[in-house]
Amino acid sequence: MPRPRPDGTGLRRLNALDRDGALAALLRCCGSREWAGQLADRRPYRDPEALLAAADRAFAGLPAAGLDEALAAESPPRPPTGAHGLGTPAARTALNAAYAAYEQRFRHAFVICLDGCREEEALDQILFGIRIRLGNGPDEERAATAEQLRRVARGRLRRLAA
Repeated sequence: MPRPRPDGTGLRRLNALDRDGALAALLRCCGSREWAGQLADRRPYRDPEALLAAADRAFAGLPAAGLDEALAAESPPRPPTGAHGLGTPAARTALNAAYAAYEQRFRHAFVICLDGCREEEALDQILFGIRIRLGNGPDEERAATAEQLRRVARGRLRRLAA
């Protein structure tokens, strides 16, 4: 994702792209073609808030296949390389084991939104999130994953539109 620019250049560029270009940009925010297509077709957006509102509406109506497609495009979150403790073999082992346990139970990548999380807290947030969510039933976890995926997509859209 490009660095955010406070002047709104990103939203103007998104609005000016042809449909294929807009789809490509939006698919980097969320891997569901239906979601990206809805957002591409609703352009132009007057401001980032209108884009985010449209994204939330599209996400709310996303069928199970669209959520599956979006999840398939995600990889597990990785804490920033400088995250506290990540350099230790024990931390890497714990993180890899947690990801494996989650993926074995739910059959998809663990998704968590780390927007606003301080770099030194990222590893703890991921491990805590996995530990808590491993106790969810399949339907409860699907809802939690969908909400986290929506939040991740919003953060990516904010950066795209800035």
